[in-house]
Amino acid sequence: MIRALLLAFAFVVPVGVWSAADRTRSADEAAIRRILQVYLDGHATGKRGVLAGAFHPDARLSWMREGAYTTRTLEEYLQGFPGKPAEDEAQWRRRIVSVDVAGTAAVAKLELDHPARRITDYMTLLETSDGEWRIVHKSFDIEPRTP
Repeated sequence: MIRALLLAFAFVVPVGVWSAADRTRSADEAAIRRILQVYLDGHATGKRGVLAGAFHPDARLSWMREGAYTTRTLEEYLQGFPGKPAEDEAQWRRRIVSVDVAGTAAVAKLELDHPARRITDYMTLLETSDGEWRIVHKSFDIEPRTP
């Protein structure tokens, strides 16, 4: 009987510890998804201020353009947004595909789908000293679609 109780206790204690870690990871994932939604909302509205709220001020963007490694600062990236939705906004579909969290670091995959192209974003996020999650790097690919 005592052996059975000890064995049962051995299985209960780790579950409690894992549950606390799972709750923390779940709360972090929810916070990350909220900040990614800010990014998607900024993309949809074209508003620089909304987009900027999702990024760390020192964030960078990287992609391949015509076979060459290309990079931009956040400020350079934001200059490409007009402050209003694109004329073809109704044709865009955006979604968060996945989020993976490890402590204060996370990666996320997003898809921005349009009849003319599909953009796949890979975001690296960090939990900053103020406890907020921010995008610190965006790598992406643009796949043109043939009509």
